[in-house]
Amino acid sequence: MFLLGKPGFLSEQKRFEWYPLFWMMRVKILELSEGWDRVRIRLPLNRVSANAAGNMFGGFQANLADPVPAIACARQFPGYRIATRKLELDFLRVGNSDLTLHFDFEQAQIEEIRQELGEHGRATPCFEMTYVRADGKVCTHVKNTIAIRPKGYVGSRE
Repeated sequence: MFLLGKPGFLSEQKRFEWYPLFWMMRVKILELSEGWDRVRIRLPLNRVSANAAGNMFGGFQANLADPVPAIACARQFPGYRIATRKLELDFLRVGNSDLTLHFDFEQAQIEEIRQELGEHGRATPCFEMTYVRADGKVCTHVKNTIAIRPKGYVGSRE
């Protein structure tokens, strides 16, 4: 994984958690499938992550949600340049507890992207994720659009 290189003594989970930004945010991976098609990450509410009202800053949520689909796509589609193109957060409820990011990369979407890459050589899929509070209620809905392009691709913004 690109976050901390590839030291053999660290698991991919620890390399993610120990990436400096995520280490400072104190994130904890609760569940991580080998292909990153199912991910659960806890984002703790603490003195640093809480706003003046005592709820989770939206920026903390955005920072954690940003790379997850890109990393998942890098696992599924090696050899491509992959980056976040657009990130949208819809704050449905206050984040008044630790939050858990829920990301699922369905096999149907993987096949759809694979087909698009085969036909067009590039893809721009949109992923939906949620942040769930400790009481089980969804507090934030996230849409993350990823650009998957061949290495060396230079094109205009469509």
